[in-house]
Amino acid sequence: MPGFDALLPLALVLAATGAFAGILAGLLGVGGGIVLVTAFFYAFGALGYDSPQLMQICLATSLATIVVTSVRSVLGHHRKGAVDWDILKGWALGIVVGAALGVLVAAALRTVTLQAIFAILAFVVSLYMAFGKDNWRLAEEMPRGPLKWIIAPVMGLLSVLMGIGGGSFGVPLMTLHGAAMHRAVATSAGFGVIIALPSVLGFLFLDVAPEGRPPLTVGAVNVPAAVLIVSMTMITTPLGVKMAHSLDPRPLRRIFAVFLMIVAANMLRKALGW
Repeated sequence: MPGFDALLPLALVLAATGAFAGILAGLLGVGGGIVLVTAFFYAFGALGYDSPQLMQICLATSLATIVVTSVRSVLGHHRKGAVDWDILKGWALGIVVGAALGVLVAAALRTVTLQAIFAILAFVVSLYMAFGKDNWRLAEEMPRGPLKWIIAPVMGLLSVLMGIGGGSFGVPLMTLHGAAMHRAVATSAGFGVIIALPSVLGFLFLDVAPEGRPPLTVGAVNVPAAVLIVSMTMITTPLGVKMAHSLDPRPLRRIFAVFLMIVAANMLRKALGW
């Protein structure tokens, strides 16, 4: 187990990452999971936990933080009447099925494969953030019938494979189908709960080799990292919300999109062994 001299810098890096992720979630309506998975990957790797199951630990720990932050977020949005509970109820089962499948898929893959999947999906998200328009529409209401039962599990599956909540996929999905942005952000927080809760329960029972996991890891969830991140996001997410009302988020979204492209490219480079 690393000594205090190694753990203190790790704690400081994770605290700063949690603060940034909280501001990001409040300011841009995009969950901090993408940032957290990347931070966990480099932080744990720097401590020598560069095992074939490292990405599983990063995904699981990120999703553990999302359980808490998404519940807090959806309750706050509910008090303002912004959550579309009919959408959540109608899509919940399909998303849960996809999330459970995501845990099984993640458990079966090696870190390098999960890195490549994360990088490709993060690049797609960054492109939408950079070039997506608020007035883009595919339809005026959310998909129903067979299409819903295809999209919902896919969204749950891909979210788990990225270690993210509902924002990155849920917000574009809803706005492309006629939902107002504030309603999409609020409802996607509910998607985050539906995605994260069953997947974390599954990851808690994942068998990770003791020599390849950071201290105080239960299954694939590193408890100290999750607690530290949640503590920081609780403080900084309200600050991000206040900033969203005083700043134009569009140029900030594009700046973050460029940052995300760089992160995705570097993750893919490492996955390919370059």
